[in-house]
Amino acid sequence: MNDKLERCLKSVREKTDFVPRVAIVLGSGLGDFADTMKNIVCEIDYGEIEDFPVSTVPGHAGRYIMGYIEDVPVICMKGRVHYYEGYQMSDVVLPIRLMRKLGAEILFLTNASGGINKAFSAGDLMLITDHISSFVPNPLIGPNDQDLGVRFPDMSHVYDEELSDVIRQVSRDERIPIQEGVYIQFTGPSYESPAEVRMAGILGADAVGMSTTVEAIAANHMGMRICGISCISNPGAGLSAEPLKHEDVQAAADAAAPLFKKLLTESIIRFGKLV
Repeated sequence: MNDKLERCLKSVREKTDFVPRVAIVLGSGLGDFADTMKNIVCEIDYGEIEDFPVSTVPGHAGRYIMGYIEDVPVICMKGRVHYYEGYQMSDVVLPIRLMRKLGAEILFLTNASGGINKAFSAGDLMLITDHISSFVPNPLIGPNDQDLGVRFPDMSHVYDEELSDVIRQVSRDERIPIQEGVYIQFTGPSYESPAEVRMAGILGADAVGMSTTVEAIAANHMGMRICGISCISNPGAGLSAEPLKHEDVQAAADAAAPLFKKLLTESIIRFGKLV
């Protein structure tokens, strides 16, 4: 295990011995999901962890919250770290690796994204079935740490089919409509140009954003089971006459949050039978 990750792990373990089973990354509009958790055991600001990257994006609080959803021990990232904030890619995925080292076996990724698929509308929820990461640096570049995973990890089934089936069943049971599709990550922080959105569509992407795929790669490398939901907060550039603004993305994600939270909560409760 690399020295920085080891120092972060030691720093957290000095504050809590809590062992999560499910890790959740809360994207835009979902930050207050953690506030609805019962039996919160521990909250740690990222700034309290030695050598840990700190979120700088509005709407991303920058805090680990540990506790229970029913009887499932979970750790939530209330705010993530993005490559466009100027961090090295190894730092962007450090929070994921740390949650794995703390004991998490399942990773539930969430985000707000731009819709590329013309059948999608703002406010739709999309189950991530695959991703395209070709436009951001791979987080596994550099010397491989065998304590974390193999040099050349297989990427055939990054998004766990059993977990995805649980989410599909919850959507049916709770009557929460979900789309399905492929997510593509660009670096940001500028939004995509209309030509880039068209290109992404040609490549097979249904939604675009500035996070998530690198986190999934790092988690897959470490043997975690992964699932993901993307909130389509706006049409991609060129698909709407309106210019893209962060405030609008946040507002659309906030509006979708109640259904998003219900889908997330019920899925995690059912995940408890799988860990």
